[in-house]
Amino acid sequence: MLPEPAAVLTPAPVRSTEPSASPRPSQQPRQSPRPVARIAEVAVHLPERTRDVAEAERDLHRRNPRVAPRIPMVSRLTGVRTVHVADDDQQASDLAVAACRTVLDRAGLGPEDVDLLIFASATQDMIEPATSHITAAKLGVRAPVMDVKNACNSVLNGIEVAEALIGTGRYRRVLVACGEMPTRGVRWDVPDRRTYAMSAAGYTMSDAGAAVLVEATDPLSGVASWTGNGTGAGTGNGQVRELGGFEDDLAAELADLVEPGPRASGILGSAFSAQSQHWDVGMLPGGGTVNPRDPERSYFEIDGSRLRDAFLALGPETVEQALERAGVAINDVALIAVHQVAVSYLADVHRALGVPADRTVLTVADHGNIASATLPLQLVTALESGRLKRGDVVLLLGLAGGISMGAMVVRW
Repeated sequence: MLPEPAAVLTPAPVRSTEPSASPRPSQQPRQSPRPVARIAEVAVHLPERTRDVAEAERDLHRRNPRVAPRIPMVSRLTGVRTVHVADDDQQASDLAVAACRTVLDRAGLGPEDVDLLIFASATQDMIEPATSHITAAKLGVRAPVMDVKNACNSVLNGIEVAEALIGTGRYRRVLVACGEMPTRGVRWDVPDRRTYAMSAAGYTMSDAGAAVLVEATDPLSGVASWTGNGTGAGTGNGQVRELGGFEDDLAAELADLVEPGPRASGILGSAFSAQSQHWDVGMLPGGGTVNPRDPERSYFEIDGSRLRDAFLALGPETVEQALERAGVAINDVALIAVHQVAVSYLADVHRALGVPADRTVLTVADHGNIASATLPLQLVTALESGRLKRGDVVLLLGLAGGISMGAMVVRW
């Protein structure tokens, strides 16, 4: 999970980056590659119940008057007004299933049309079994499943895995499901100031479900190659390697001779990085082998200042690599969907990338930090508002505890 309040409560120096300095790809962009997969559909599910962050802070002060401040500092400093809270009887898999049903309905598909289900989320129903099994059972999917977990980059890594497996020919349609419920790990009784400081980031965390449908593309055109006759489970065989009736080798030869359309839909390029020596700056340390049964370690413990410093030290190199691999320049990007932890944090992103503020969609103020469901929410918001259209270039920028960074360039 990527926190925000503590990071703002204890500001760290912002690394100076000249806005006029464009990333290297804008100087010598390469030709866009032929995509092997595309994002066909995306959906989010937001619980109806919401919590006013400022009022929750006032209640926190009433319960812990000598520890928590009387003035709602977190909401004021972060700009987060409301968060979503799942019902007490809901689980992470339930939120994921709700979003998945929307995606399948929009695509005109059923559970039997899914070749692989990936549950990609920082949250999980339980340690065992993998939450992907629980999600698939509730959804009625009989395909193979797996979990992909990397804090707030989970969905982005799930898309990365889906694209890679589609590229091998093993699957053609992968459903990436996400159910985030970080509100279950927030501490509301704080015995001292240090505990409050380590818990403050959680007060803007929010629950949500998300789903991303990733499909194979026709190598000759960059459009979806699936005809709609899904085979569900058991598609991990050589049959799925046939493309439009051509044998693999013939299709590859033809693809070398034909250039794709200039606006072919697909995942154009990506890059991922990690600075894992900072793994302890943000933790939910309970439930594993380190603290298997300690209830006091079942809450988020986040050093916001250290985490902020670590992310600012990452620099723009990962984004530059993704743009270069995609063969596009930053000026070609119509929308930047970036993981958001505070309203003020976006200014750092704009300075680091040298892009105007109107290329991003603000979601954290009204929806809070919904972990790895953040990027899907911004895509849905942009689609519904008309800011994103087929053919537009999108940069998906993920930041996560651990720490890691991911950048993916997509032709919508």
